[in-house]
Amino acid sequence: MEYLKIIAFTHKHIDLKALGKLVICEQTLDDRLKNIQSELDVKEIFYIGTCNRVEFVFTSSHHLDKEFITRFLTVLDMGLPMEYMEKFVENVSVYEQLEAFNHLLRTSCSLESLVVGEKEILAQVRRAYEACRVAGFTADYMRMIMNRVVKTAKEVYTHTNISKNPVSVVSLAYRKLRDLKMSQSSRLLIIGAGETNRNIAQYLKKHRYSNFSIFNRTLEAAESLAKELNGVAYPLSELENYTQGFDVIITCTGATEPILTKEVYTKLLNGETDKKIIVDLAIPNDTAAEVVSSFPIHFIEVESLKEIARKNIQERYDELVHAEHIIDENIKEFELVLRQRKIEIAMSGVPQKIKEIKHTAINAVFADEINSLDENSRLVLERVMNYMEKKCISVPMVMAKEILVKNS
Repeated sequence: MEYLKIIAFTHKHIDLKALGKLVICEQTLDDRLKNIQSELDVKEIFYIGTCNRVEFVFTSSHHLDKEFITRFLTVLDMGLPMEYMEKFVENVSVYEQLEAFNHLLRTSCSLESLVVGEKEILAQVRRAYEACRVAGFTADYMRMIMNRVVKTAKEVYTHTNISKNPVSVVSLAYRKLRDLKMSQSSRLLIIGAGETNRNIAQYLKKHRYSNFSIFNRTLEAAESLAKELNGVAYPLSELENYTQGFDVIITCTGATEPILTKEVYTKLLNGETDKKIIVDLAIPNDTAAEVVSSFPIHFIEVESLKEIARKNIQERYDELVHAEHIIDENIKEFELVLRQRKIEIAMSGVPQKIKEIKHTAINAVFADEINSLDENSRLVLERVMNYMEKKCISVPMVMAKEILVKNS
């Protein structure tokens, strides 16, 4: 794991609103990662962006000092003002080699989450990796890393009670909503049809809420969620023209600028003056600050859920210890797996070399002798050579693995 590195910006050290400035929209992700690869000599990389973390997992020979982090953010080209650049460099978390692998495992097992025990993070990490794999940003090394990440997380969730009676950002948000005692006939306006909104909408449907209007950039995704909820789907571009009123807005999109501006929100109110509810689980927030300050609103956001999350960590302390033991065991196992894989790669040229030796022997070194043999003798010799070839190909690999296992 000599070259495994992680640059992490998380809720532990950075305000969530500031963290939102590092969220990369899907449309620009490929170009930004290509720039990182070409300008910083990074071989494999994938990007994780969730409601409380932005992380870059990659391989590089560079040491992650302040100079490299500054270059990394500069090449990423997020348009950060200097004061933000300095803030992020000062509050970044960096992990290298074994420490990086341990951090990735802990993150995927939700031990580093705002809400310990929530399983969504594993799905988010897998999707993040898969998107970058398909785009060609990862190769064999990251494939092995992710296989072990998934194996470890599944063991933690299966063999500990860390996710028993699971608590997640979504479930915490629903609890806050429930505390407001909103009517089951409330008009629910959902902005974004991603996993977070789907989950919270299912909570609401389960508790007999039924008046849903769903807006999304891709109409097909809105229609899919609307079908599940017996609601009505709209393209996001039609949000400001919506005149049917609302009691609750639930929003979580990947937008990098506010969707609920003061102008849009005023149009959505359509003259209504009663106090509304906004659940904004997006990072950065989809709701402009002036909307929160200018209108009567119950505002629920990720930042406000932190205190409940802290209590959740205290309640699960014993399970954390058990989970960390599982992680340690998987790290030890993976070191052997990684060495075996290195041997496989190193030995990958052996079959071709043996074939070349056989070809030279038959067609050059012993060509005259073989040509003097009768047909039956040549067939027997060919069978012997083929047999020897197959056996010789497997011997170096088997012996190398046996030595590796014995020494470990």
